[in-house]
Amino acid sequence: MSEMTFERMIAQMTPTIYDSLKQAVALRKWPDGKRLSDEQTELCLEAVMRYEIEHNVPESERVGYMQGSCKSQTPGGDGEDSIKWIN
Repeated sequence: MSEMTFERMIAQMTPTIYDSLKQAVALRKWPDGKRLSDEQTELCLEAVMRYEIEHNVPESERVGYMQGSCKSQTPGGDGEDSIKWIN
């Protein structure tokens, strides 16, 4: 049996698998409810990002896309806002 490479896996990934991996990363859980390890999360995220690039997914639909600017709109602001991540 030939070995499945990461590149080959990305090339053969279906939109359904892509959606499933994207949801698994967002929820940090597999569809059966089991929690993803840090390594699984990292690999799934890399697969999702590679799929998006190879299949020309519009930037606004990609994982991690943030609409707008991160610059402060408040008068007298220094032009930088901080982002607070919540898990």
